[in-house]
Amino acid sequence: MSQSADALEFMGFQGCASDREYYWHLAADTERLWDRFPGVTSWEWTPADGCEVRPLEPAAMVKDMVEQGGWLLIGDSVTENHFFSLSCLLYPHVRATPNYTENPYFDRAWPQHLYLSPSSPLLPTLALPPDFNISSTPLVTFRRVDLLLAQPQLEALYHTLRPNASAPLFSEEQFWSLAPEEYMALFDAPGARYGTLVVSTAGHWTTTLLAGFQDEGGIEGVLEFFRAAMARWADEVQRAMDASARAAGRRRRRRQVVVRAYLPGHEDCHDERAPWTEWHPFRWNWYNWASIGEFNAVFENVTKEGEYPDIHFLPIDRPALLRPDAHSSGDCLHIMSGAGVLEGWSHYIWHYVTREIPGRMR
Repeated sequence: MSQSADALEFMGFQGCASDREYYWHLAADTERLWDRFPGVTSWEWTPADGCEVRPLEPAAMVKDMVEQGGWLLIGDSVTENHFFSLSCLLYPHVRATPNYTENPYFDRAWPQHLYLSPSSPLLPTLALPPDFNISSTPLVTFRRVDLLLAQPQLEALYHTLRPNASAPLFSEEQFWSLAPEEYMALFDAPGARYGTLVVSTAGHWTTTLLAGFQDEGGIEGVLEFFRAAMARWADEVQRAMDASARAAGRRRRRRQVVVRAYLPGHEDCHDERAPWTEWHPFRWNWYNWASIGEFNAVFENVTKEGEYPDIHFLPIDRPALLRPDAHSSGDCLHIMSGAGVLEGWSHYIWHYVTREIPGRMR
């Protein structure tokens, strides 16, 4: 590898539609780590024996997003990693907004979109729905929402659960979050045609951001709070899905919400040059990484309670847990596009919402 652009060829990408922190997302911005290529791009997610999953075909994904509904991605900066990967995986059939080359100062919470490109060679093969507009109907949207609930909602819940707490819940640490009603309104926006809401959270549920728990149970207190908060989230989102289905009647197929299991980082990831064959325990427990599995278990249990038929938890974290070599150049949490981790998420989510869920629809 002699230049950053070589990474695209190793990854099998023709390009990437999104231009936000382009080579950072490709982990090709730091020359001292170029020795990871091409090895780091030589792995892909494959299902276990007995699990029949159709091959990953970007053109077929685009067709399904156009004809059956797009994806709305809600989460933190790791979900933004996923969005950027999709912008590469689906290129050249998609274009991205906003243009960060022309204006790099958009706030991190600003929505990012992928639209069907008018120059895509797939256009003659697509059955565009009557309400589909190439210019304004997104195939994929990312909106940054770190905690899935808004700050006032979380503060009210905190004081309900701990009426005698004297310390404020939040520290001065910066984060971005919205109430479910705000992004569910986006999910239902006229002309949007989203079919799947993909959410993920856990990375910002720490005692540094949620400082009220530093003296109120530590990370165990945060986990207890997380369970109450995700139950509140699931109640709100399922009600919104029910209301949307009633309003649409038979005019629209039932849509779904997918919760993607969160992923901790890997300590000293930049010393790694190959996948692991088994998980290595943490030595220093940076941030809340050692508890991420517990956060995932809490969220999975909430969604299994039987009250949320349109919310599905996907525990698809193991392939990523075994890829300490696949992180961005700047830290050991974020994931590089093209290493097979993010693309594996897209592959399985696509399979799940188009092949697994339809047979379970009520």
